[in-house]
Amino acid sequence: MMDLKTLLRPEIRELKPYSSARSEYHGEATVWLDANENPFPNGLNRYPDPLHRNLREALAPVKGCNPEQLALGNGSDEVLDWVFRAFCRPGIDEVAYLTPGYGMYEVLAQVQGVATQKVPLDANFNVVAAEVLSQLSLQVKVLFICSPNNPTGNCIDAGQLEKIIQQFSGIVVLDEAYQEFSGQPSWVKRLEEFPNLLVTQTFSKAWGMAGLRLGCIYGAPEIIQVFQALKAPYNLNQLTLDAALKALSGESEVQAQVLQLVGERELLARALQQCPEVVHVFPSEANFLLVRFSDAQRVKQHLLQAGIVVRDRTQQPGCSGCLRITVGTPAENQRVLQTLNTIKT
Repeated sequence: MMDLKTLLRPEIRELKPYSSARSEYHGEATVWLDANENPFPNGLNRYPDPLHRNLREALAPVKGCNPEQLALGNGSDEVLDWVFRAFCRPGIDEVAYLTPGYGMYEVLAQVQGVATQKVPLDANFNVVAAEVLSQLSLQVKVLFICSPNNPTGNCIDAGQLEKIIQQFSGIVVLDEAYQEFSGQPSWVKRLEEFPNLLVTQTFSKAWGMAGLRLGCIYGAPEIIQVFQALKAPYNLNQLTLDAALKALSGESEVQAQVLQLVGERELLARALQQCPEVVHVFPSEANFLLVRFSDAQRVKQHLLQAGIVVRDRTQQPGCSGCLRITVGTPAENQRVLQTLNTIKT
């Protein structure tokens, strides 16, 4: 096991977390008089379980881990923020992430007063482990890697990723927000091999529950205990916990939707390649496509005029002329294609 004391902020090592009677109790109580709640039942008059025990116990076997290896937050952004708060001393420690990549890593770092180092992906949006590691300064405490990557859609080579995790002396955070669409196995099942690995996932993408704002982080129990200690006591509301539990009972439906979206992704990619305005469609293992156009701004405005919103990624490194298009329903995908074909040359 990694020596957490050498990686955690001193303030976090000494943290005495807020503890409620509800989090300390492990039996089956019938009378709750500990939290000054309104006692008259309406389904929401009680505070939710601060440790989310029922949902963690239901989710763990789905993901192939133990409940002690996961914590739940208000979207992926909250669980990513825990990483900064636990490991990074403002003005001293640094983090690194691959570019082009997810923009919130930079935002969260700025909020916490932590410097960032950007490590560029190669022309194929991939990496060589030795080159990545050689670029990291000694102050880099955490390395963020998104796979499948946003906005490029490709998975980072598993062999190179394993070398990075093995050889990096800090924390590697693997963002698997789009893993279900890739067909690649999740690294959650390999947590015991790599004590410095954290994996984040979400209910917003494949599970179709973006409105819930439910994010998951998986790692060594010692790290998960730290996150449970520093998070707000009741960071997830009861409606979210109930809806997520219900969603887990419909896992087969989610898998069917993922298969349909993967099929639509391939159909959309082939059709886009035939559009006169398209220069290149990048391979994707996510639920979106990165597409280079001859005139991305003209295409974006044409789509907007038709009521179709896509993501402009032209300012991202290596993404000049590129728009990111989410795979929608068959009807939505057809509307995108029809609209593109009405652009006058």
